[in-house]
Amino acid sequence: MRLTVQGRRRYAAIAATGMAAMIGSAVMAGPASAHTPVWSVTCDSVTVDLTAYNTHATNSVTLTIVGGEGALADNPNFGGAFHYQDALPPHDAPISLHLVVKAGDDAKYDVDQTKVSPVCDKPTTTPPTKPATTPPTTAPQTTTPAPTHTTNAPVVADTTAATGSGDLAETGSSNATPMIAGIAAAVVVVGGGLVFWTRKRGTSAHR
Repeated sequence: MRLTVQGRRRYAAIAATGMAAMIGSAVMAGPASAHTPVWSVTCDSVTVDLTAYNTHATNSVTLTIVGGEGALADNPNFGGAFHYQDALPPHDAPISLHLVVKAGDDAKYDVDQTKVSPVCDKPTTTPPTKPATTPPTTAPQTTTPAPTHTTNAPVVADTTAATGSGDLAETGSSNATPMIAGIAAAVVVVGGGLVFWTRKRGTSAHR
């Protein structure tokens, strides 16, 4: 059976509608399977990164401090992505942060998590060190010797030999002088006798 022109157009329209539905389903399913919620908390800041969400759905996000007033972030329709980073208020005790993400295309991609921000460690301050003080150098004290007191007392000479009570010093003459003189006289006499005897003997020989 041959199709009329109208029938052909009808079948073409049905086929095009089916293809569009298939393509639309693929497009919707693609972003839905790529939801990427990432967030982190430190002692002084919080960061939230939501990427690859379905832009054709209504997605919402809320970030609050548990027990605090108000919300740090509140977006009822962020589209395909959401980024947030901010400093946390100073705290001397740990605080809890609550993140709620609602995916408009499928509830299985919803996020409901709580993370704790610890207390930041206070830097230890080292007291400034005082420079070492060098004690002042003192010049060595010189002691001046005490002046020696000299007396001008006259020097007393040794008067042992000068006293009149002792013997006189020997001057070369002694008690043997008369003996020596006698011996010398005897030698002279003997010598004279020998000379006389010698001359006499010589005279008698010439006769």
